[in-house]
Amino acid sequence: MSPSAVATVRMPMWLSHHYPEDYDRCVRVGNRYICRRCLVLYPVAFLAMALALAGARWPKSLDAVLLVVLPLPGVAEFVLEHVGAIGYRPRFQAAVTVPLGVALGVGFERYLHRHTDPLFWGMAVLYGAICFASVLIGSRGSRAGRSPE
Repeated sequence: MSPSAVATVRMPMWLSHHYPEDYDRCVRVGNRYICRRCLVLYPVAFLAMALALAGARWPKSLDAVLLVVLPLPGVAEFVLEHVGAIGYRPRFQAAVTVPLGVALGVGFERYLHRHTDPLFWGMAVLYGAICFASVLIGSRGSRAGRSPE
């Protein structure tokens, strides 16, 4: 498909940030696509936040450990997939996204109590930067492997 043709494609991106060539990473609901990772992440995060706000959470003294450790499987899966070390596996992705969602939800609760919470922002920036770097590295590697058109 030519670049001008790509620009004219209408993409129903309701709750999805994937382009048509990556719709295999989405669930189709009607004529809309919803990112599989987001479909797991945000409901789990909002449920965890609601439970934490209601007082049903682990002791706050464990936050420093759990908010660092729980996202690790999801971040590792994201990085390994984007640098090409593993393939896309929807069930595995969903499984490692659950603990990430729990940590994110408790992080949201911390943020609501203190908008400048260093643990919440530290984890968001650290893991966000790691994932962003893996996307950049992965896209460079995929471009390097392509033959000139």
